[in-house]
Amino acid sequence: MTDPSTLFASTAWFYARYRPWYPEGFFDLLTSRFALDGTQTVLDLGCGPGMVALPLADRVAQVYAVDPEPGMLAEGTRLARERHAPNIQWRRGDSTTITRMDLPPQDLCVMAKAFHWMNRPQVLADLDQLITEHGGVVVASAGPPGTTTLPNWADVIADVRTAYLGPARRAGNGFYPKPVDSFRETLEHSPFPYVCVTAFEQHVSRTVDELVGIQFSNSYSTTAQLGDRKDAFEADLRRALAEHSPDGLFHEQIHTEALIATRRPAKETPA
Repeated sequence: MTDPSTLFASTAWFYARYRPWYPEGFFDLLTSRFALDGTQTVLDLGCGPGMVALPLADRVAQVYAVDPEPGMLAEGTRLARERHAPNIQWRRGDSTTITRMDLPPQDLCVMAKAFHWMNRPQVLADLDQLITEHGGVVVASAGPPGTTTLPNWADVIADVRTAYLGPARRAGNGFYPKPVDSFRETLEHSPFPYVCVTAFEQHVSRTVDELVGIQFSNSYSTTAQLGDRKDAFEADLRRALAEHSPDGLFHEQIHTEALIATRRPAKETPA
């Protein structure tokens, strides 16, 4: 079992600066669907540096941002100060600890890519004890690895990564888990079985610097894992990407699905 506290060690700085943030429409959807009016309490589980917590903070009364990685929490705290978001409580923990953290009842729990790393049936059962009667669970993700269409430059990166780290994707002190059930299937067999899906598309153009930064934000290619080979990896990656795209731009269509799961059908859940 991979220790969640090791997954993103050394990545926080890169994660906050190079990962794409969620579109404004995603937060508008949550506001409409759950009637967010500044009075709710929301849990961002697996918060990272706050890419959900920070945009939600001015729409609710309190956000509890939970993550096992101290560096992520420190980066989130810094960003919250910069953005004047004092209503976020940054807590160290993970999906296995939420029932022991003395959290108050939550009107909503949002999980992003971190949902992939969790014991999903168990965490949903635990959230059933925490989420208020008309609340819900939201998973924002492109889905598990292998279920999304990758841009043509992704193979270039994969070849360099494999040369340095081998064909198996390492993750913290373990390996990247392969997907089993889809997120939707897991939700439909949980205490929150009524699932609505809304998709968002973002077109992103990145530079070589940005693509390199993203690699260091991934659990399977952290600077900690690369160690003293980090500079050589970066040089080879930059060289390969420059050969692939001489104009220095790399385009990608980012597909994000918001899976909103509730205990009752949408028409029976006040909004």
